[in-house]
Amino acid sequence: MRIKSTILSLLSLALIGAGVALIASFFFGTGLLGNVGGVDGERSEVGDFNVPVLDESTGPKPETPEGPEDKTLTVDIPKMEVAEAAVPDAKGDDEAKLKDYLGIHLQGTGFPWQQGANVYIAGHRLGYPNTDSFLAFWDLDVLENGDEITITDADGKEYKYVVFKEVVVEPTDLEVTRPVPGKDVLTLQTCTLPDYSQRLIVQAEKVS
Repeated sequence: MRIKSTILSLLSLALIGAGVALIASFFFGTGLLGNVGGVDGERSEVGDFNVPVLDESTGPKPETPEGPEDKTLTVDIPKMEVAEAAVPDAKGDDEAKLKDYLGIHLQGTGFPWQQGANVYIAGHRLGYPNTDSFLAFWDLDVLENGDEITITDADGKEYKYVVFKEVVVEPTDLEVTRPVPGKDVLTLQTCTLPDYSQRLIVQAEKVS
């Protein structure tokens, strides 16, 4: 009986340990803390979020008026019940802003007031509880061709976009950050499910 009791105790401890490990891997190893890319899209070792970091000196240069001094954008996505969510301009490795906001406007990509721009916004799939990042882009995959997205700049000017493309790409694929010939586009990025190893990309074209 003593041997059986010991074995049951060991099995119980093993199951508890496995449960703790599973929870830890979910919250800390697969996207809650998120991963940010290194220079030119290299991946860091923390999680699997993979936001590229662009070299602004060599990045795409859309035709530009300067636009508002404050580069913060506000995002409305009715299909996802996202309303008036602030999105700051930040580098892809700025985890503080990725944590505290719905997402970031990727520094080095275009703005909605620029002709030929690719306005690139990245957000967590899981994010951090009790912050604006929590489940921010959890349902990004519900967006379909024809769905509307509104971006508002710091001066209150609205820009309307309509979804035209959904695609999954590798973490090192920087092509999705570049301008699309003949279009003014908005790109939304999050990680894929269930293993967070790739990027889910949704692109929308500016219509007004």
